[in-house]
Amino acid sequence: MAEGEQSFRNVAVDRSEGFGERLLGILLDRAHEMPPQLIAPLVAEEVSRIGGRDVSILLQDYDQLILAPLPGRGLVIGEPERIDESQAGRAFLGAIPVEHPQADGIRMFLPLLDGSDEVGVLAVTLSSVDDDDRRLLRRLAGLVADMLVTKNSYTDQFFQARRREPMSLAAEIQWSLLPPLTMITPQVAVAGILEPAYDVAGDSFDYALNDNILHTAVIDAMGHGLDAAVLATVAVGAYRHARRADVGLAELYMFMDRAIDEQFGPDHFVTAQMMRLDIGTGRLQWVNAGHPAPLLVREHRVIQTLEGPGTLPVGFGGAIPQINEQALALGDRILSFTDGLVEEHRTGEEQFGEERLLDFVDRAGCAGEGVQEMVRGLSHALMRERGGVTTDDATLFLVEWCGGTADRLATAEV
Repeated sequence: MAEGEQSFRNVAVDRSEGFGERLLGILLDRAHEMPPQLIAPLVAEEVSRIGGRDVSILLQDYDQLILAPLPGRGLVIGEPERIDESQAGRAFLGAIPVEHPQADGIRMFLPLLDGSDEVGVLAVTLSSVDDDDRRLLRRLAGLVADMLVTKNSYTDQFFQARRREPMSLAAEIQWSLLPPLTMITPQVAVAGILEPAYDVAGDSFDYALNDNILHTAVIDAMGHGLDAAVLATVAVGAYRHARRADVGLAELYMFMDRAIDEQFGPDHFVTAQMMRLDIGTGRLQWVNAGHPAPLLVREHRVIQTLEGPGTLPVGFGGAIPQINEQALALGDRILSFTDGLVEEHRTGEEQFGEERLLDFVDRAGCAGEGVQEMVRGLSHALMRERGGVTTDDATLFLVEWCGGTADRLATAEV
């Protein structure tokens, strides 16, 4: 492009808030009937209207190691970006826009946030960047994230872009069960991760925020492969069914127990840990059914394991469970994990063990890290510490209580 043409373009492009709102409105109107394969060219077209170019949509892979480019007309399809070693990864981990100067302009990396769950990163290059650009691109990235999540159920293209190696049938089932891996609100945040991502079978987790109560469950079904995945599917389904009936924790355990016993008989079981957290008061309740005790992390150090009376694994017909309670302090984190994390060992060597896990959490520090960054970093660090060995499923699930109120978000500010 000639210098005069470039200057004219810079002057002619309207990036004001009124223009931006109209542009986003047009995009939203089209999105309702947009087939999945046209999201990419639509985004590229809209970005070009504000002088943007070289658009890429990068999606997090299942291992949470890289950001993989989404193929599509109008998009730049480059190499995958490593989350720990790239500007795109900085935007993803920090959930913040990152600006990277280049010879031909500014490369912008914007987190794709669906609510608080991170889908990936939108990358675009502009000749220059001002506050109007930043505001418009941030809102555009939010809308693109919503479109990707909404259209995800209509196509396999987004799943295929995220896969970096073959996935087992059991893992396919488990991933279809999971809620978003991250939820962040002003009062509470959660994040989870499963290993091995492409071959997980019996591990799962679930959560729901109903008014002021956060419900969580971490589940580990016996066995391996497809049998374990089917067992976990019934366990999660029974948990959701009972939770949505608004029963107490003891009744919830008993319902799950009966469902597993009636479907599979006495030779099958699931270890489980179900929690309820009042996000207004910090009152935590839990039932432990044969599961490792969770860790209470305060000021970036493990201060205790949340021991307490438990009951038999789900499916064994345990006694009515006793409800354990703990009052949390603001900023406390609860780290739950399955036994595959601590029982793993190299041939001829001792198990990784809970004591080493506690030491590793303390040494990791985690100061200033959000829940997603902490659980992801801890999982990958523990994998390296175990020499990359994973012969059983391993799950980490983290809850952080922040307290306060979110009422301000329900008030429209003009």
